[in-house]
Amino acid sequence: MSAIQLPAGFDDRALARAAVFAAGAGAARDRMAAVAGGPVPIRALDLVDFARVEFPARTCILDPWLSSGDISMVFGPRGSGKTNLLLALALAIATGGSFGPWRATRPHKVAFLDGEMAGSSMQERLLMHLGDVEPDPGYFRIFSPDLLPRGVSLPDLSTLEGQEAVDPTIDGAEVVIVDNLSSWCRSGIENEGESWLSTQQWLSTLRRRGTSVVLVHHSGKSGQQRGTSRREDALDVVIELRRPADYDPRQGCRFEVVFSKARHLSGEQARSLSMQMTTSLDGRASWTWSTLEASTFEKVADCAREGLTQGEIAAELGVNKSTVSRHLRAAREAGLLEDRA
Repeated sequence: MSAIQLPAGFDDRALARAAVFAAGAGAARDRMAAVAGGPVPIRALDLVDFARVEFPARTCILDPWLSSGDISMVFGPRGSGKTNLLLALALAIATGGSFGPWRATRPHKVAFLDGEMAGSSMQERLLMHLGDVEPDPGYFRIFSPDLLPRGVSLPDLSTLEGQEAVDPTIDGAEVVIVDNLSSWCRSGIENEGESWLSTQQWLSTLRRRGTSVVLVHHSGKSGQQRGTSRREDALDVVIELRRPADYDPRQGCRFEVVFSKARHLSGEQARSLSMQMTTSLDGRASWTWSTLEASTFEKVADCAREGLTQGEIAAELGVNKSTVSRHLRAAREAGLLEDRA
């Protein structure tokens, strides 16, 4: 962006104000507050002037759903596989690789903030997910509570003090993963929207820096993310991990990925997925995935081959009868099932 031309004699306060209104830069806004000794006044621009402002462009990090400055959330039941999913995603982002149908545009620096797992357990998880390509030094930093000195508590990101304590750890990161909210945000009442405001302000500050944040959270008894729904207001993407209707605990880490909010996505970009992680004899994790539509189709066809009726298939898979009927018709047309006599 071209330099701002100011008349001779402008002082630092005028320079800071011009930088704020010309570029919307968070750093300039902070500088002006320091010079003026108080908060920056709020000012709107004329439509034409606003159209000329060169705001920092959003750049894609993990195609198609994660871009610079995005604030996202992944939530699901306890034990559904959230940490495994986020570790696999983080490694793909840090190495410029891919995970499932999503691909990183290049290696991006990641800071992974774990809040509850034992350090040794996190080491085991990382070894499971490390592939043939490892992140370059500085591209994947991880924090564990076990790194804290004895007697020192985990910072509380609901407070200004906690946010300031964490800032050096995430400095320079392009993506920050917070696993999970219950561990890192402990002040206030979870179901009250007002208790979320301090954390939301912190997230907004990171957004202005161009830092992407992925929050990991638990679902409540209702199946939605636990606590106040106000959290979702400022989020760009919300991903829900659901237990499949036919889930068997012996299957381990298996879930459905559903985009319950996708501000910048449309059509196939926001398609729901079925994912499963398996572990080989040498302890390495591998993932399989398909679109949820394709997964349901295969299950309906399998059930039909076993002799289940349409109603029994619907009850078995937790889908409506019209969905079963549509998949049965498609399976017969594809020659996967015998036509009715």
